[in-house]
Amino acid sequence: MAVATEMALSEREAASERSGMFRSLRNHNYRLFLSGSVVSNVGTWMQRTAQDWLVLSLTGGSGTALGITVALQFLPIMVFGMWGGVLADRFPKRRLLMIAQSLMAVLALAMGVLTVTGQAQVWHVYVMAFTLGLLACVEVPTRQSFVVEMVGRDDLSNAIALNSSSFNLARVVGPAIAGLLINWLGGTGPLFLVNALTFSFTIGGMLLMRKTELRTPEPVKRGKGQAREGLRYVFGNPDLLLPVLMVAFVAVFAQSFSTSIALMSTEVFDSGASAFGIASSAFAIGAVVGALQAARRVTPSRRTLIIGGVAFGLFQIAAAFSPGYWAFLVALVPAGLAMITVQTTANSTLQLGASSEMRGRVMGIYVLVFTAGAPIGAPLIGWIAEMAGPRVGILVSGVLSLTGVALALLVTKMVAARKNVALNPAPASIAV
Repeated sequence: MAVATEMALSEREAASERSGMFRSLRNHNYRLFLSGSVVSNVGTWMQRTAQDWLVLSLTGGSGTALGITVALQFLPIMVFGMWGGVLADRFPKRRLLMIAQSLMAVLALAMGVLTVTGQAQVWHVYVMAFTLGLLACVEVPTRQSFVVEMVGRDDLSNAIALNSSSFNLARVVGPAIAGLLINWLGGTGPLFLVNALTFSFTIGGMLLMRKTELRTPEPVKRGKGQAREGLRYVFGNPDLLLPVLMVAFVAVFAQSFSTSIALMSTEVFDSGASAFGIASSAFAIGAVVGALQAARRVTPSRRTLIIGGVAFGLFQIAAAFSPGYWAFLVALVPAGLAMITVQTTANSTLQLGASSEMRGRVMGIYVLVFTAGAPIGAPLIGWIAEMAGPRVGILVSGVLSLTGVALALLVTKMVAARKNVALNPAPASIAV
């Protein structure tokens, strides 16, 4: 009896260890990686805020110039994102990440020096934004697919969720720190210099990693049509296609949500910038809670992915019908939670479902569809909000999100049926 009790206790302890919220931190290499990412993410959000402020300062408040800057940063990922995934499969990911991060640090340092010395011009910012976008083509899918090499398959979902928590916490903290520093230091230049310094934490962490503990696959040899091969691989596998389509549809409206929050705060509830900041924080807090909740899950599931997508659409609709500002805030928290649930579940599903030699290309496609949502959803929902009002804009966004979930399920079902027919063709009839 005592032996059975001890075995039951040990099994519960093992299960608890496998499902703990911070279980991936048992890995030495991942602890270094996450620690550096926390610092670097804050620096990145500080730089994004400084970049926007600098453009507005140099152009006398030109919204067009700000839009061009954002477009230049996203354009390379949309055009070359899949090829970044190809490079992630061809070369050792740790080395590739250190090179990309070093170049990003050099860009931040150069922009900081130009700004501090009073030499910065708007075209300098354009060049920096475009170059950062080019580097992100390689850095983002490489970083995403490098996680499994540090933690293995068992802790992958947890590590992805902790990465997301770090990113969203930095999304709240970074701009706030940037605003304070711009006022205290009297300009944006020092913020670029600070961000350049933060890259030393991520690069230093990767230099200190134990190579023997990395699960490094054999690099894929160079060949023709490897990007197309990645597309065929995803579109021929229903288990990979569903999360890609879900992210594609959700991202279209998730990326425009900050604009919707701003319009609702200022035009519908007649509040100022502080109210907009609180509303944005409510959405980000929901995202952090969702990421921490995802960290408890041992494995991702199709059910969680679908529920997250449906919930995101429903809570957008709830936000559209909010009778007052506080009700609006209440709807934003679960909306953020649902959005991050879709992202973390899709990310984990893709990495666990992809073979090691295809993982970089699969994550390149993931990054591409996620990024492509911004230039599609933001203008569409912005135009609807301008024509019919912010409430209608968010309402349409929620309805289209639900429609996207239904379409993703329909397309995946059709691909699965076609694949089943190809694998199990009907027997030919014999004429008598």
